[in-house]
Amino acid sequence: MTTFHEPSRDLPVIHEADVCVLGGSCTGLFAAVRAARLGARVVIVEKDNCFGGIATTAMVNVWHSLWNTSGDRQIIAGLTEEVIDRLDRRGALKRNEKTHPSVGFAFNSEELKIELDELAREARLKIYFHTQFAAPAPINENGRLAAVFVENKSGRGAIRARVFIDATGDADLAARLGCETYLANHLQPATACARFSGWDTLGDTAGRLGELLRTRGPAHHLPPTFAWGCRVPGAATYMLAATRVHGINPAQADDLTHGEIEGRRQVRAIMNILREAAPDSRLALEALPSRLGLRESRHIRSSYQLTGDDVLSGRPFEDTIAQGSYRVDVHHQDKPGITLRYLDGTEEYCAPGAYVRSRWRPETPTNPTFYQVPYRTLLPLNGPENVIVAGRMLDVDPIAHAAVRVMVNMNQTGEAAGVAAVLALETGQPLASLNPGLLRAKLIEGGSAL
Repeated sequence: MTTFHEPSRDLPVIHEADVCVLGGSCTGLFAAVRAARLGARVVIVEKDNCFGGIATTAMVNVWHSLWNTSGDRQIIAGLTEEVIDRLDRRGALKRNEKTHPSVGFAFNSEELKIELDELAREARLKIYFHTQFAAPAPINENGRLAAVFVENKSGRGAIRARVFIDATGDADLAARLGCETYLANHLQPATACARFSGWDTLGDTAGRLGELLRTRGPAHHLPPTFAWGCRVPGAATYMLAATRVHGINPAQADDLTHGEIEGRRQVRAIMNILREAAPDSRLALEALPSRLGLRESRHIRSSYQLTGDDVLSGRPFEDTIAQGSYRVDVHHQDKPGITLRYLDGTEEYCAPGAYVRSRWRPETPTNPTFYQVPYRTLLPLNGPENVIVAGRMLDVDPIAHAAVRVMVNMNQTGEAAGVAAVLALETGQPLASLNPGLLRAKLIEGGSAL
């Protein structure tokens, strides 16, 4: 491979803060807001043009329930609930029953973009959109990261901070620091969503989408898939998630490029199938996502890996910082459809033309109604003492990841990282040495439902 030498140069410090958050998904933004509400000076860096990540740029406009599976205890609150209430006041939200297993809330992703701007403005964050994290500065003699290098239209510069939160989704900061990371042996496939107008004009064809994809998909070079969709509150459009992009690692540039193009190709193929089946419909493609809906890429290695047994048994932890009730949801690479595993011991396999209900364990007198995520899973093993991650790159096995990866769960890891960052500053301790009881108390004080 031919190489070139990039000359070294001095970079200007473009901003200094207490806390620097890399990644502006809801997870990253919620980390920044919680830290700012506790008095920290916070800067947030996002490569796209808005906050929200999968909820906005990928068009996945649903969040799951904030309640346990029996509906008698609220297990998620904080900024997720605050944003839900704000969208509701805008008429941009639809609520389902507390125990709905698939969709707790549907929202308008475009309204969410603006609401998140407002949340950031109120918190007085320093925001860098269209800005790419490039590299970390060298670790100093105290074992701390002093700065990160970023690049945008103004050029390349350094951001200096005292604590860094990696909310990139792919553990970009942790990986480039040399922290140990790994890929699951089964990376869940990605999905390109799309929004359509004229969905109602499809008539009965819309209800036969699964059958049409199974029977006509091969002629359009579509892989076996699983389809679901949701009306967009406050709009005359329908969001469809029916593509399946297999075999890509989103942390690799070539894979990600291929995945984006393939996802859009599949959207058009699905639209063609629907138009062939309903030639008199007025189906029209209204919008494509700015990014694929990614389920998984790199994970960090931490001092504790959350396991599927931890999740499915509802194991408690002294350092719990997030809770969830969404089922284990495995999107398969090696066969069509998905497998859903529930806390009550039941299991479903769902694919176009196939549905099997069974049990993954025998019946028991009682069942857990939610699960917990420990703080330890956010701390990169042997990483700098002032770096923490938030989001889907936490340390989990494939079964645990299939449940905890959804947004209402990951949002809480962002809030925990933001609060932990401030506590580390206030106490002068490394992030790994924080008292978990103090962290949990501070989260609860700020509105979390732990």
